[in-house]
Parts: sequence; C-alpha cells; structure tokens
Amino acid sequence: MENGLSFGERNFGLAVLGDKRRTNQLVELAGQMAHRPGGSLPEKLNSPKDLKAMYRLFDCDQVTHQAVLAAHQEYLLKTLLPARSGFTLVIHDATELEYTKHYSLSEDLGQIGNGFRRGYIAQNSLVVCPATRATLGLANQVLYRRAKVKKGETCSERRKRDSRESLLWLKGVEPLPANRQIVDVCDRGADNSEFIEHEANSGRTFLIRSSINRNCFVGHDETDNPEPRKLHDDARTHAMAGTWELEIAGKTEFKSPNGKGKKQNVTRKKRTATMAVSFAPIQLKVSRSKTSSPACVWIVRVWEVNPPADQERLEWFLLTNHPVTTFEEANEVVGWYETRWVIEEYHKCLKTGMSIEGYQFTDTRRLEPAIALTSITAITLLNLRDDSRREETKDRPAIEYIDQEYIEVLSAWRHGTPKMEWTVSQFVLALARLSGHQNRKSDHPPGWQKLWKGWHELHAMLTGARIAKKKQNLWVNLSPRDPVS
Repeated sequence: MENGLSFGERNFGLAVLGDKRRTNQLVELAGQMAHRPGGSLPEKLNSPKDLKAMYRLFDCDQVTHQAVLAAHQEYLLKTLLPARSGFTLVIHDATELEYTKHYSLSEDLGQIGNGFRRGYIAQNSLVVCPATRATLGLANQVLYRRAKVKKGETCSERRKRDSRESLLWLKGVEPLPANRQIVDVCDRGADNSEFIEHEANSGRTFLIRSSINRNCFVGHDETDNPEPRKLHDDARTHAMAGTWELEIAGKTEFKSPNGKGKKQNVTRKKRTATMAVSFAPIQLKVSRSKTSSPACVWIVRVWEVNPPADQERLEWFLLTNHPVTTFEEANEVVGWYETRWVIEEYHKCLKTGMSIEGYQFTDTRRLEPAIALTSITAITLLNLRDDSRREETKDRPAIEYIDQEYIEVLSAWRHGTPKMEWTVSQFVLALARLSGHQNRKSDHPPGWQKLWKGWHELHAMLTGARIAKKKQNLWVNLSPRDPVS
C-alpha cells in the first residue's frame, strides 16, 4: 500500500473505460496480477470466474491498449514525477513480442525478426531513478506492426513514409513534458537527424549513443572552427579527463567484428578493464533547412585503455545537451547511460517472468489491452528484486509484494514448513536458491538470470502443489459417510 492506495488503485483508478464498474474490475485484475505475476493468465488469476471477467472486460470496445496505459501515465506524469527532485531517466528501447503460432492473429500482426515471424515491436519508455536504479513506471508503450515495403525503396521514399520504423523514437517521447530534469536515454537506433533535432527542441535533457560518424563542427561558437570534421574521428583526438576500473562480464555475441564484415560469433572475455573518458562541445547540423541553426551538444567518448591483444576494444560515443565540462559531469552522463541495462532486464521480465508471449487471445483488440496491463504490472517484479537489496526495504514483509500461495510453497520447500512472516529479502534469496545460487556471504546478490530460472522452478512447484491439493480435497469429498444410526 502507498498513501493508503493499492497498486491497482494507484495505477488504474483513473482509467476512463466508459463505466466505473469496468475501472473497478481493472483495478482488481491489476492487484491480482501484481501479486501473482508468473505463468499464464489462468495461473495469474485466482479462479475461472476471474479469468472470465478479464476476457469479458477486454472484449469491451472502450478497453483499449491506450485506455489502460493512459491511467498509469496520468499517475506517473502528474503525481509521481512532479514530486521528485533531481534528474529522472526515461530509458527508451524496443523489444519484439512474438505471436507467430497464433494463426488467428497473423493477418493483424507485423513482420518481426527475419520477416517470417509475426508479432509487435514494442517501443517502451521506462522511468528509472538514476541514484538507485529503481523502476518507477512506464511512461509510454507503442505497439508497432512493421509495414511491408516495396523492394528497392529509396531513402527519399522511406523518409516520406509515415510507417517508417525510425518514427518510433518520436512517438515514444510524445507524452513527456518539457522539463530539463527529465533525461531521455536512447541507444544507437535513435541516432538519426530527425530525432536529435526534436530532442534539441524538446525542453528535456537527452543522451543518445552515437552510431554515425557524421560531420560536426568543433565548439559552440561558429567562429571556433568553420571546417566540418568527422564526429568520431575528432572525439578520438581529445585528451582523457580521467579513468576508472570496470568489471566486464564475459559473453558471446553473433555480430560483425569491429562493426565490419560478415557476422560471426565474437567472444568477449571476462576481465577488469581500465576505462577512460573525454568530452568536447560540438555543433551538429541536424535540420535539412539551410537557414536553421546547428544543435549545440557535447560529445562524450568512453573507451577501454590497453585492451587485451585478442579482444575488441570497448568504445562508445555519447551525444547529450547536458553541459559536460568536468570529469565529474562526464562520469554522471556515463552513469546515466550505464543505467540503460534496466530496460533490458525489464524486457526479460515481460517475456520470462510474466510470460507475455504465451497469451492465448484470438483477437488483437483483446490482446493489446492485456499487453498494456501486463507491461505495467511487470514493474512489480523489478521492484521485488530491487527492494530485496536495499537496507531500508529488504526487511519488509514479502506478503506486501507477492501472493501468500507463492510464499507458502517456497518457504515450505526451503524450511519444511510454511513461513508467512518471510521478508522480501528472504523470499528473493530462496527464489535464487531454487536455481542453484548458494546464498553464501562471499556470493554476489542473485542476478536476473538466476531469479528467472527460480521463477520457472517455482511455477512448476506451484502447479504440483495445486494438483496435490485438488486430489486431497477430492479424496475428502469421496470418503464414506458416517453410518446412519
């Protein structure tokens, strides 16, 4: 409970669905899904009656994806964000939601992946606190169906097409207010002139990872250097402002080595890297209008000093309109970008934790509001892990976050008897234990890979417990009655 309001009341109490009873039903569904996040929809809801009520609710014309999302947006943008001080990050990124095997939906979905799969590209805008990296809400979600385009489409034709995928970045930031304390954080996909120009005039702070070695002008004064230079090449000429140590996780990716040539498996070794940073003011010509002024921004370069001979150097370039004149300011900007991994975990949460791609709807009009509801309630799973690590919240009762059935089954597995007094920290540690995490003092806190595996195991245990309970009740009901005297 927060300010006396439940999760459902805070996030969906203001939903405009044409009937107050529908709003009340949505509030009730949100509360149940937040406390029972895992598995399919029948597993999330308490009874067949609740499941039928949900299908009936989503069958109403007024209950759309936007109507469900708008209620949460109003709470987030008009109540939560104005009460905050300091910077707040809005991390923008897309993920594919696949429903290829839902043949009744195929005509209403778009191409994803290699073009042979069907589904949505979901452009999500996740609100995150930069200090704690806690997830605060979902500022926007755009469900995009990739359009079929004619073969050999020219660049000019693509720019004129309203269905072009690059517009997702512009659509994602539409509901956000003009406020310098709000920072739009975007990956390389947002590095296009149209979006940079929009952000430069948005009234917000922006941070975009650069992927194009475009022309730029050095300095913010037009008389500094009238000759254009290549952005990345020029950034590599600036002296480092400072260094720090960074732990690099090992992984294998299928990509082009150094961004060139055919894709292949590239293995990155686990290591401790010395990272350096430099920065400089620049001007970018982002408008096609000859009379428009260039955008005054800063380029921040981050790179690995002396990488191993057999390893690709870590390097990225960040564009921002936030002034960067000292190492501390550059370090703050780099920290903002490093927070981008939170949205990657959020996408895993949607697919693995909430099983959003397993919904069995036969109509996109019913599927889409379910996606909106699930996408917002998924934030509770992120908060569960985050709160289990913080000193001020780790001892809060687990029952505030999760349904008692989950706690009963997991605590009985861990201790041989249910322990409803478990804290959120105890629940999360036991969940990780299911997937092999040893919970030793020397171990790091469990990461999402362990927790997702633990959720999968817990769902299986929960299903078995429900079956056993039904059988027990069945035998009780079939037991012979006492003889009549």
